[in-house]
Amino acid sequence: MVWWLYDIDITPHGRGEAHKNGPMTDVQCVIAAGAQLGEGTFWDTAGQALWWVDIFANTLHRFDPATGAQQSYATPEAPGCVATRVGGGLVLTMTSGFFFFDPRQRVFEAIVDPESDLSATRFNDGRTDRQGRFWSGSMVIDVAAQPNKIAALYCLHADLSCRRVLEHIGCANGLAWSPDGRTMYHADSHTSLIRAWDFDPSTAEIDNERIFVDLALIKGIADGATVDAEGCYWVTIPFQGRLLRFDPAGVLMRTIELPCDIPTCCEFGGPDLDVLYVTSAVLNRTARELANQPLAGGLFAIDVGVRGLPAAPFAG
Repeated sequence: MVWWLYDIDITPHGRGEAHKNGPMTDVQCVIAAGAQLGEGTFWDTAGQALWWVDIFANTLHRFDPATGAQQSYATPEAPGCVATRVGGGLVLTMTSGFFFFDPRQRVFEAIVDPESDLSATRFNDGRTDRQGRFWSGSMVIDVAAQPNKIAALYCLHADLSCRRVLEHIGCANGLAWSPDGRTMYHADSHTSLIRAWDFDPSTAEIDNERIFVDLALIKGIADGATVDAEGCYWVTIPFQGRLLRFDPAGVLMRTIELPCDIPTCCEFGGPDLDVLYVTSAVLNRTARELANQPLAGGLFAIDVGVRGLPAAPFAG
């Protein structure tokens, strides 16, 4: 199914106004998955397939756009994010930390649980950096937990050492890197802020924290994100059904309205990296709430007119 939608500009008050003469955007639902919480998009350049997860369904998916086929794998815990490995197989995070997964044998192997002392968190958003390190952040799942910002962002190196990079997070999201790998973006979805840091590609050290975008003007929060070949940052805005594109200075360039209200994660894929895949969520919506969005929880493919960057497989 294809939806043709006008691009929307957000005013300072968070309202939308369609461009009467603006371009139309092709938003295609490629899998009507009805995912409870689709997330964790990763384009496998070697295998020409998109990996993604349904967190609440404890499921890992592999979508092949050439055939339209999708393979699904049950996970023993709620998965957060995934990436391929240089030596084959996958690396992913689940509720209790970092794991390897062999899709052929359907075997999971625990690597490390850096939050083994915490029962109120689970792992969530993440991806590889340009050098092939695998990053994942956690989120607080117990709303009664005190203090309520006990989650963190971690970096898994090729030698399988794991380092805590950021602390005092409520819900880790929006992780991405600039094309040259020298700027890291990250968001805490318990706030309206997307932040940026200077990033050292050789050491993975960060410095010079600053606010990249404040979504308070539209009363929004950031979910999953990616960066295109022009250095612009794309981010999903859940509960508003929007996909936003910001330039490297944090200026809003474009807004795409989606046919569901909870888009969750995005990544470029396809042979030419010119398709932007977006996951979404049903998230325990009632039948009445879903009546006007029958494709909620689907996997969408969008021609946004720009290309992405190849995702590095995990070097470990």
